[in-house]
Parts: sequence; structure tokens; C-alpha cells
Amino acid sequence: MLKTLQISALIEAISAILLFFVAMPLKYIFHNDTIMRPVGMAHGVLWIIFVVLLIACWSTYKWSFKKFAKYFIFGTLPVLSFWVEKDLKRELNAQKEVV
Repeated sequence: MLKTLQISALIEAISAILLFFVAMPLKYIFHNDTIMRPVGMAHGVLWIIFVVLLIACWSTYKWSFKKFAKYFIFGTLPVLSFWVEKDLKRELNAQKEVV
């Protein structure tokens, strides 16, 4: 499940960048909103998937509330989702070394 959350964080981060640095400038600077709705909708759905997976991992792996809150806040801020992905990758690698 950690791998799925890691991938979700990465895809959500990419969708946020597309929304904030492609779709929104096209809409507000160039007055072209053709991709705003699909990119915004995709980003919203991906964020919800990220949060659901985050809650599932919190419950499954018995994470502290502090860790859950950190991932939640960082997963909500556009560029910091990449940090969540990287931290999860580090955790997965640590688990592989133990086994």
C-alpha cells in the first residue's frame, strides 16, 4: 500500500504543477480556459485518492498523528507533494533492507 501511496503522491504533485503552471496561466493570462476544467477535475480526483490512501496507510501502518498530519499538509501544498513521494520511497527502501 505504501508503493501505491507513493505513486499517488507523485501523480498528484504533477497534476498540481499542470494546474498551477499550465492551466491557470492559460485561463487567467491568455483567457483560454479549454483545459482548466479537465485538469482541475483530474487534480481534485487525484488529491482525493491521495487522501483516501493516506488515511488507509495511517490506519494500516499505525502511523503517529504527527506523521499523518505532515503528509496531509505537504500533500496539499503543490510542490511539497514531491517531498512526500520521496519520503515514502525512502521508507520503502528501508523496509526492503530489513527484509
